[in-house]
Amino acid sequence: MNNNQKSPNFIILIITVILVIFGLFMVTSAGGAISQEKFNQSFYFAKNQILKGLIPGLILGYIFYRLPYLYLRRFALPIFIVGLALLTAVFIPGIGLSFGGSSRWIHIGSLNFQPSEVFKLGFIVYLASFLGKTEKLTIKERHQHLVPFLIILGITGLLIALEPDIGTLGIFILTAFAMYFISKAPLVHTIVLGFAGASALALLIFIYPHALERVQVLIRPDISPQGMGYQMNQSLIAFGSGGFFGKGLTQGTQKFLYLPQAAGDSIAAVIGEELGFLGMLAMLALFFAFGFYGLKIAKNAPDNFSRILAGGITCYIIIQAFINIAAIVGLIPLTGVTLPFISYGGTSLVVSLIAVGILLNISKYSTNR
Repeated sequence: MNNNQKSPNFIILIITVILVIFGLFMVTSAGGAISQEKFNQSFYFAKNQILKGLIPGLILGYIFYRLPYLYLRRFALPIFIVGLALLTAVFIPGIGLSFGGSSRWIHIGSLNFQPSEVFKLGFIVYLASFLGKTEKLTIKERHQHLVPFLIILGITGLLIALEPDIGTLGIFILTAFAMYFISKAPLVHTIVLGFAGASALALLIFIYPHALERVQVLIRPDISPQGMGYQMNQSLIAFGSGGFFGKGLTQGTQKFLYLPQAAGDSIAAVIGEELGFLGMLAMLALFFAFGFYGLKIAKNAPDNFSRILAGGITCYIIIQAFINIAAIVGLIPLTGVTLPFISYGGTSLVVSLIAVGILLNISKYSTNR
């Protein structure tokens, strides 16, 4: 590692700060009605987001910013194994929690968290370590590494599919695909990986009735207006009523117990209603800027591991953001994934801030500004 540290990439930091502050405002607005009804306090969600998401996220993000990133490579395998253990724990009675027909949460004492959110970073770290060793391999040796790579992805995918969490599985597959491409893999391997991932997702859609129904609702939202199509219809109503400039912050009406998960998965719909097309455009511009400067950090990273790691982190955040937004505006089936930095959810915010800490860490060793 180059010991001549430079200042971190402050643009990524500024973008993150803007997104997080914006998220707190939107969680306060979107969650006020349901907070008042369920907990008799309008700021319950906002308070929780700060106490269980922002504060621990800032602390852990700073630790990972200061910790030499090569420690992550050294402990990549143990991190991966612990992550797999956490994914398995959701199926253990008394530890795993079920919500909406899915086993995605772990409950230990007063602590609830989603292991798949935590495992995203562990998965990316391990893949970066695995792929970082393939840079100088011959084509034949690369062929031999493809099978272990597919096995790693398959084991991870199986555990997430069993929850089931098709949206998160899609993020894992697309992120793995992007990292494999960033690792300068042969084109034929990239094509094989893409075909395998697409086939797996298509198969799962037909295996799980609720996933197939979501695809059918996407094609015809009117077939289940009070059932599976309800959330999508309410999201589209919110977007349509927002117009170009929006109704104004806190002035939206769909969040008043019409729109499911208004502060969580559907927060983009509240943004569209209250801040309009212009507000959505500004938010998208911030995510595009995050992607641009994140990939710039990857491009200028000092070694293969950090290049793939920075690229993987950037791609996971951008992929998740655009999957969330695309689902809410009706371009793809609803997925249940959060909008990074913005949606209500302590686990998601903590993991996102740790990811930014790692990105800033790598940027200190940039070979070029």
